[in-house]
Amino acid sequence: MASPTARPESQKSVVALMLALIAAIFAFQLNASMLSPALATMERELGATAAQIGVTQTAFFAAAALFSLFLPRWGDIIGRRKVLVGMLSVTTIGCVISALAPGVGVLGLGRIVQGVAGPVVPMTLIMLHVQVPDNRRYAKLMAVLTSLNGGIAGVDALAGGWLAQNFGFRAVFWTMAAVGALAVVAILVGTVESKAPEQVTMDWKGTFLLVVVLAGLYFAFDQAGKLREANWALVAGLLVVAAVAFVVFWKTEQRVAHPLVTTTYLRQRRTWALLSTTLLTMTGVFAVMNGLVPNLAQDSSVGTALRADEVSFWTLTPYALAGLVMGPIAGQLAARFGFKRLLQAGLLLTIAGLGYAAWIVTSSTHVELLVLSIWVGITYAGIGNIMLNGLGIVLSPADNQGYLPGMNAGAFNLGAGLSFAILFGINTFVSETGGAVAGYRSAILGGAILLVLALLTSTLIPPVPASRQDTADEPLPAA
Repeated sequence: MASPTARPESQKSVVALMLALIAAIFAFQLNASMLSPALATMERELGATAAQIGVTQTAFFAAAALFSLFLPRWGDIIGRRKVLVGMLSVTTIGCVISALAPGVGVLGLGRIVQGVAGPVVPMTLIMLHVQVPDNRRYAKLMAVLTSLNGGIAGVDALAGGWLAQNFGFRAVFWTMAAVGALAVVAILVGTVESKAPEQVTMDWKGTFLLVVVLAGLYFAFDQAGKLREANWALVAGLLVVAAVAFVVFWKTEQRVAHPLVTTTYLRQRRTWALLSTTLLTMTGVFAVMNGLVPNLAQDSSVGTALRADEVSFWTLTPYALAGLVMGPIAGQLAARFGFKRLLQAGLLLTIAGLGYAAWIVTSSTHVELLVLSIWVGITYAGIGNIMLNGLGIVLSPADNQGYLPGMNAGAFNLGAGLSFAILFGINTFVSETGGAVAGYRSAILGGAILLVLALLTSTLIPPVPASRQDTADEPLPAA
């Protein structure tokens, strides 16, 4: 499965590996979540609108999704450690660009460069599985790493708000850059190089076409999320471009000697069922917990009118902390009951949580927001998110370990961007006609419906093979 040099020689080497991988995930997570409480400060200090700042956030998640499609596979070919160090180094440069940005245009460029870190989590999980091939032990360690991806116990959000309030938004980016540089050193010191057992050439033609497919879909749905203000001709054009690119991609992958993804794997449930579940889950829950609930908490007309520096304490921090605490427990449960069963339990409980969120919209209190944040932190950040990441690793075929984690990471990042586009679009559209309460409630229920669809698609995910032999999933017709 991997080069022999990648296997650990002692428990000490596994500890060093875990510390290095945690540092890498910290570096990515700060880029993804540390800015949440600083967005208003960025608007003020750059003289920008909320929409302009929102575009820079969309640029980051779009870039993260696109880079996730091929960097893990490239790591299989030229060395995972080498690629991860390169990703973190480029991301650190992006943080510096954003910190020095004189305006929103340069800020957007910096955020795109920061998006190179998009596949950090799947890269670290692949490197962990190479050195810890036992699925039961891997499930426990994987849960520790993935639980950090829901937020670093909320410290990232609190620190981002504190830095922005006291030193300006640029201090947030300088902090990201410092952590990124430390992560580069940690990976160089604490990990060993590994590659796929069969050395092949990178399929750059297929990579380009797949990037066009995802970019077309991403920006089409982002435009559609504007509803009344959407340019529907542009939406249709982007969907056509994505469809044509996918047809060409499919034919290309059938002809090249070493495809990015073989069409055989694309037809299998391990690919399309997992990616569909990840996309639907992320689209349904991300903007609710990272946007709608914090906005409701600050809403003086229908919410609890919390100040900006109080929001993280009642919503984002308990959400992340609950996920961090639950993560290792979820790993133990997955080792006993299986990734798929635990994923479905987490989805079912998260649907219940969003139902509760929709119910408390009219009379939300500090305590009710806290209960909601802890509940969804446990069920999604601590269970669902971790199981989806884990399935991307353990369902990967031995001869192409990077493709499924990479595409799964792309689905995560695509879902994050679409979640804000779709759910905030619903909120805006309904609020204009039915009022603020109806807007919040409709958007949250929209997220719950997407999670129900995710639960249904999860039933199609194949069982995890007991070993690395790929006998668990026969090719099925593409759906």
